[in-house]
Amino acid sequence: MTKPVDERHRRAPLVEEQVPPPPKEKPPWPSRLPPLVNWPVIFAIPFVLTALLVVVYPVVYGFWMGADPDLYEDLFTDDMYLRTVVNTIIFVGFGVNLKLVLALLLSGFFAVGTWWIRGLLAVSLLPWAIPSVPALLSIHWMLNPQWGMLGTLLGSVGIANPDWLIDSTWGMTAAIGAHIWKWLPFWTLIMLAARMAIPQDVYEAAAVDGATGLRRFYWVTFPMLSNVFLTSALLSSIWTLSDYNSIHFITGGGPADTTHVLATLGIRFAFDVGDVDQGIAVALTALPVIIPLIIVLVRRLGREGF
Repeated sequence: MTKPVDERHRRAPLVEEQVPPPPKEKPPWPSRLPPLVNWPVIFAIPFVLTALLVVVYPVVYGFWMGADPDLYEDLFTDDMYLRTVVNTIIFVGFGVNLKLVLALLLSGFFAVGTWWIRGLLAVSLLPWAIPSVPALLSIHWMLNPQWGMLGTLLGSVGIANPDWLIDSTWGMTAAIGAHIWKWLPFWTLIMLAARMAIPQDVYEAAAVDGATGLRRFYWVTFPMLSNVFLTSALLSSIWTLSDYNSIHFITGGGPADTTHVLATLGIRFAFDVGDVDQGIAVALTALPVIIPLIIVLVRRLGREGF
């Protein structure tokens, strides 16, 4: 017979201790926001506010200040403004075309690839790398008719120093030359990169067909570079229209305000004369040219897959 188990010695069943689950960590507060408000949007808010304050507000305010039709009536009857329009056409026309044609030709020279030509390429980039203000001021002092370096060199060989800063024609020539000197290295680099991207097989096939020298450039190289050349011309035209430094630091708009372009005449009216509305009106008269150039440029970039 089994003895009855004393209830006092009966072992109590083991009871598992109930450990409270760890408290759930709250997700970071950006993830608890609505779906459309997340980190990218939050980080974009300062840039949007900056664009509204620095870009949108000045543009809208400028259009509001230049909305008076009387401003344009005064401009279109002002001989200085009409001369400035002609100067702008000359400055942009010669500056852009000469600059890009020289860049295209120089890219063929630098594409040879020997060590000394690569060294010349590095040296030729210095005008573009130098800040605009000290570089153009140096050219201005070199053209000084009394004791400029260029006049001294020309006088040493018996050549009369042209009236660079006294005659309006020579002044525009100097400003265009300074602009080309400053920006030619950049566009040469662009043309060189486009030329180097042409497949070598195309040249080999052209050589088999007898296309060498100038014929190879005319039938192979230039057609392959035509899209880059045209896109560069559009972009360079936009930049040259807004080039203030080349005129301001070379001629200052002189002599007698005969070498102004639209970029410098607007500043003259707004700050030198104190007529801000008239200065804004001068700047707005360039928009009928700049806006179509920007539209054509953007459409070309979209079509070419940039």
